[in-house]
Order: sequence, then structure tokens, then C-alpha cells
Amino acid sequence: MKKSLFLSVFLVGVFSLLLFIPLSYAQKTIKVGIVDTYTGPASTFTIDVLDGFKMAVEKINAKGGILGKKIEFFTRDEKFKPDIGLAMAKELVLKEKVDILMGTINSATALAVSDFALKEKIPFFVTFSKSEKIVVDKGHRYVFNMNENAMMAGRAAGYALGKKPYMKYWIAGDDYEYGHSIANNVWENIQKANPKAVLVGQTWWKVGEADFTPYITQILAAKPDFIIVATGGSGMVNFQKAAKATGLSQKIPFYQHTAIELSVLKPQGQNAPEGVYGTANYFFYYPERPENKAFVEEFKKAYNREPRIGALSGYMTAQFIAEGFKKAGKIDKEGLVKALEGMMLDSPVGKLEIRACDHQLVLPMYFGKTKKDSKYDFLVAGDIETISGKDYMPTCEEVRKIRKYK
Repeated sequence: MKKSLFLSVFLVGVFSLLLFIPLSYAQKTIKVGIVDTYTGPASTFTIDVLDGFKMAVEKINAKGGILGKKIEFFTRDEKFKPDIGLAMAKELVLKEKVDILMGTINSATALAVSDFALKEKIPFFVTFSKSEKIVVDKGHRYVFNMNENAMMAGRAAGYALGKKPYMKYWIAGDDYEYGHSIANNVWENIQKANPKAVLVGQTWWKVGEADFTPYITQILAAKPDFIIVATGGSGMVNFQKAAKATGLSQKIPFYQHTAIELSVLKPQGQNAPEGVYGTANYFFYYPERPENKAFVEEFKKAYNREPRIGALSGYMTAQFIAEGFKKAGKIDKEGLVKALEGMMLDSPVGKLEIRACDHQLVLPMYFGKTKKDSKYDFLVAGDIETISGKDYMPTCEEVRKIRKYK
């Protein structure tokens, strides 16, 4: 009777103790839930994010994981729909019990998931969305941005273009948040560098516009010195094709963010227009560092293709997660957040830091223009200028003035 009573008390005690052990200690793996768009045009970028992340995870797990625990990840296709994306994020946290959320290419989805992550106190790593609201206006303790946002891209382009001799500018682009953010930030920073520059006109079209000829005719008639073209997604390639077909690219130079990047240039082969200015934070052929060459070789061996911009974001997200937990000394969400603030790691493009003030990854931005190269059957970036984070990123003081969450 005494033995039975003792056993009952012992089991109750053990059960009670288990209730107070965090799930991350009880489970055998570190769970990462990835919500992103894996169907349609956006998958051109998101598959590279996923493959870069997966490549890093496989190496981490092969070496024993993180503090004895391996990374396990779950993917969900939100089909570029914010309501679906938010529902999937909730399912991953509440049902799958993930420790970390990751994604998305859709800024509206990212903002919705970010609000949920704040409520649930789940670290959320944004890997491709471009809205600066994610870590500026609506930034908070649990959200991290692992790629450049529209403010960063626009400021970097403005920094570089402001040193050019152009005086009369025209803005043209997709009529939505990303387009206006890119254009506004480019123009504002051109004006800072060159106060004599003037804006002679603007043209905006709906997202997904198929016929650019009427807009290009208007721009040619105005005869600006330079055009800031604020397009995204499929509009990048479509505008370049139209610019070449109408003769615009031969008459007036223009800029597009990622115009010089593999995702935009490879589908066009040798037919892409030469001399188009662009910005990007990754090339498989530049910088010519041993670390980048090794990264490219590893990626090509794994997936039989060159890595594009998203691959770096996914790869470094896994690296920061691993090193963050190691620094924290335990698998603990709050410990991870604290450990990542100000953390700096080596990468294919050099040392990268997550700023403590806004959780933004500080990336170099590359500015250049399209050119042909005998080594490739597609155009690449030439005359590359490296713009460091300190030269183009908003300061922590600027971010604090805008932020809703302190």
C-alpha cells in the first residue's frame, strides 16, 4: 500500500514538473515553420530562399545540430494570399508547435505574420518581402529582416545615381506600395546628393501591366536625362523587353532595382538591353571571394544551378539561427532574440551584422549596369560599385523616430 501510494505521488510530481518544462526542451528538434509563395512567378525567388536555407540546415544537422538538437522545418504555400499565409502561420505555431517562423515574399503576408509573431512571442525571420514597414514602422522585438527592403534599395540607388551627371529625371513604375517606396527613396537621395536635379514628370501603371508602349511614348516625348523605373516581379523583365523593342533603352538610361540580377537577366539570354542600371545584394560571380566561390560551388552541386539573391538570404537565416542558439547556450526563444542583436557572422559577401536597434541585416548593396560577357549566355552586371550599409541605410535614430513599437 505504501509502495503504491509512493509511486502515485512520484508520478504526479514528475507529471507536474513536465508541465513547467518549455516545449523546446522537451522536443528532440528545433522546429522552423516556413510560410511562402511556392506557386506562380514569385517562386522564382522563393525556391532559392528555401534551397539556400535547406543547404545550410543539412550541413548544420550533419555536424550534430545545435546544442545536440537538429533543425526540422515545415513549408506552407500561401499562394501569395495574406489571409492564407496568416492562417498557415497560426497552424504552424499552434498545431506543429514550431519554435521559429520564416518567410515571406509577400509584404502584406509578412506584416500580418509579424503581428501574430509579436502576440505569440515567436521569432520571425523575413527573407524576401520588401516593405520597410516590417522592421521600421511596425518593427518589434521578435521580427528580423534578412534581406534588403525598399527603403534600403532606394537609398543605395539614390546614393550612386546622385553622383552621376543626370539633371532631368522621370519616375515610372508599378502603382503600389513597393513601386512608390523604391521611387521615393531613390529620388529623395538623388536630391540630397545633387540638389540641382529636377523631376520633370511621373508615370504610374497598374501592377501586371502588359503593354508599356503608351507610357514609353510619353516618356520619350518628355526627353528626360534619366528614368527611375520602379517595377517588381514579372514587370522587371517585361519592361526591359519593351524598352529594347521601342528603342527607349538605346536613347535614355534607366534604373530598376535588381535589373542587374540573375533572376531578371538569365530568362532573357542575350536579348536583355545593355546599359540598364540596377542594384542587388548578391551575384554568384561577385565579389570574387573564396567564401563566395565555395558557396556557389556547393549550391550548384546540390541544385545544378547558380544561386540567385534569395539563396543568400535563406542560407544566412539558418546560420544566424544556429549561432544565435549557440550563443544563448540553450534552445530558448527569448535567449535567441537577445543573442542575435548585434551578432556578426562571415558570409559569401563578407561579414554581416544584425543591427540591435531594428533587427535589420546590414548588407552591402551592389550598383552597376547590364553588359554582355563572353563567359555567359546572358547579360551580367558591369562597372560594379559596392555601397556599404553605413552609406545608405537609415540610422537607428531615424528608425526610432518612425517606429510604432519601441
